[in-house]
Amino acid sequence: MKYPKQVIKLIESFAKFPSIGQKTAERMAFFVISDMKENDATQFARALIDAKRELFDCKQCGFITDVNPCSICDDSSRERSLIAVVETSKDVLSLEKMQSFRGVYHVLGGVLSPLDGVGPEDIGITALIERLKDEDVEEIILALGVTLEGDSTSQYLAKLLKDTGIKITRIARGLEMGRSIDYADEVTLIRALEGRVEL
Repeated sequence: MKYPKQVIKLIESFAKFPSIGQKTAERMAFFVISDMKENDATQFARALIDAKRELFDCKQCGFITDVNPCSICDDSSRERSLIAVVETSKDVLSLEKMQSFRGVYHVLGGVLSPLDGVGPEDIGITALIERLKDEDVEEIILALGVTLEGDSTSQYLAKLLKDTGIKITRIARGLEMGRSIDYADEVTLIRALEGRVEL
């Protein structure tokens, strides 16, 4: 049986989300069609359209916002001498949930990935360098993901910023809370030992 074209378009739209396969996309589409009230579906559609039309990247840090500068850059209580470099706006939200980091951010909008054709000019590295000319920065924390691309981007930035006189650090990586050592892979254990702190 062939679905009506409206259903096919809805399934194809949901399938574009990360980690959503064909079966899940079908379930989501049929939930919208059969179980969601029309008012809720309209609000959902409106929220998508509003988010795409009204949100943009902060000109200063690259965080997703509806005002310029964003609320973090505009907050005079933040330590502007401390910049956490992250991959995405989602990473900013993760760090903000801790409520312990009082510096500011720089969102790269991606990581270096030569195999995918993503070079230094394709992410916010140039904007970071320009920003350092205008701001009195004492420390840059490289808070990028623990992936091959995240590691190579961190190494690239560390070399690039080496002669600036700015302290370059990287977030510690190691064992998850509640995780036994015997379940950890070799790389995680090495990083856990390298990132050890004095008690």
